[in-house]
Amino acid sequence: MRQTGIALAMQPGQRTEHVLPDALLDRLEQLGVLLDRNPLENFSDERARRILAETEILITGWGAPHVGADVLSAAKGMKLVAHAAGTVKGIIGEEVFRSGVQVTHAAEANAIPVAEFTLAAIVFAGKQVFRFRDYYTDDRNRERTYPMQRLAIGNYGRTVGIIGASRIGRRVIDLLKPFEFKILLFDPTLSASQCAELGVAKCDLDTLMRRSDIVSLHAPSLPSTRHMIDARKLAMMKDGATLINTARGAIIDEAALLTTLATGRIDAIIDVTDPEIPEASSAFYGLPNVFLTPHIAGAVGLERSRLGAMAVDEIERFLKGEPLLYALTLADLDRLA
Repeated sequence: MRQTGIALAMQPGQRTEHVLPDALLDRLEQLGVLLDRNPLENFSDERARRILAETEILITGWGAPHVGADVLSAAKGMKLVAHAAGTVKGIIGEEVFRSGVQVTHAAEANAIPVAEFTLAAIVFAGKQVFRFRDYYTDDRNRERTYPMQRLAIGNYGRTVGIIGASRIGRRVIDLLKPFEFKILLFDPTLSASQCAELGVAKCDLDTLMRRSDIVSLHAPSLPSTRHMIDARKLAMMKDGATLINTARGAIIDEAALLTTLATGRIDAIIDVTDPEIPEASSAFYGLPNVFLTPHIAGAVGLERSRLGAMAVDEIERFLKGEPLLYALTLADLDRLA
């Protein structure tokens, strides 16, 4: 019996290291014929055409070339695309969905480290950890940190506002449940009863911005959410509140955010920006009330193996004739980050 041909397409090296370690490649070879352990970096050369002609399952990842009509033409037997990363936008074309080829993704696996990062950010924000750190290392004594301990800081009874009940937003809510936080949720797609089932209070965005001590963004980047957090919304935040963004930079009007941050009235923990890398002169780098990280909330290092494992698990289910757990449809594209 002819075994299923499996091909890889992603940018090898730094960005995808650990996604498919040898143990997962060995699993793939037990499930079918792994046509080449070295991933395709384009679909146009002779090697790519030869591999695609035998491909029934294509595993894509970060840096994969666009999978569109040309790939469908070259890989006439393709039945499944398993994306071993988060969003498929910009990688898997609409024509793939329309062709009947099934598509699955590992966004659920990428959501885990983002939610964990967010939990840590919330706890550190509530306790003013970064400010304690800065004062202590700058002064090398505790003249400023001792009085801070008497302030109304800490995480007991704090109100956390979650914007977006996405897969990451829901994971964050679950991670917060063992703590004694009050959790507000803004998500116009959910009813009050659905929010209650999640264990949170439904509220409108203005109310969330006014009442929250910590605001965490988990909405997708869509035309309707662009600059959703604007100057007016930022002005509603409490003095001393913290804004956390591990979603997408475009959700915030960053000019308005930087203006607000320059007053020192609020703090921010920012993992994503628009553009992806701020200009070297950006105030994000120098403001003392900003904790800036280079888009590391998602899977890095060994966490990436969870992405590959989820893709391989889906392939195994597919080959057994079982339903995919993380299948995507064309309709899903409009809601994805």
